[in-house]
Amino acid sequence: MIYLTSDLHFNHGKEFIWKARGFSSVEEMNEEIIKRWNNVVKPEDEVYIAGDLMLGDTDKGIALVNRLNGFKRIIIGNHDTDNRIEAYKIGIKNLLSIEHATRFRYGKNVFWVSHYAADTSNYDDQKAWVKNLINLYGHTHQTHTFYADNPYKYNVGVDAHDCTPVSIEQIIEEIRQKKIELDHSIGGQPWFY
Repeated sequence: MIYLTSDLHFNHGKEFIWKARGFSSVEEMNEEIIKRWNNVVKPEDEVYIAGDLMLGDTDKGIALVNRLNGFKRIIIGNHDTDNRIEAYKIGIKNLLSIEHATRFRYGKNVFWVSHYAADTSNYDDQKAWVKNLINLYGHTHQTHTFYADNPYKYNVGVDAHDCTPVSIEQIIEEIRQKKIELDHSIGGQPWFY
């Protein structure tokens, strides 16, 4: 199974991160993210992390990441410094890749994973389903899943998913439902598989 997430911010000691997520300390947040992750991600699963894995002490952060199940594909975020990226390459177990962004196909759908939200398709174009490229992003720390109600921009960040990675199947279903909702509101035909 493929999962996606973003903005774990392990060891980010600022209250506006851990307190906004409902935790009493950064340590509690770290441990709960690990618990929730491992409750859904199996060791053989693949997880795209769309940036901002950690702040503060990189060695401590890597030790936390190494407690997470699955094979990891890291997308570089604004807090993933050059030194930290080099440390990821050496220290993170089950690391498949580190990239600025990546594209992958799942079934009939094509996804662009990036840290920042990106315009990839126009949802008002009735022919968009032919070249259906959906952006999966993080960075915003928003608590809702769609950027400006656009079904082609889906937020995978932990703040929108109860600090838990989200499966590609759930993402596809939520996008399908969003497109149906938009189709009905404009009287059009469904465009999503």
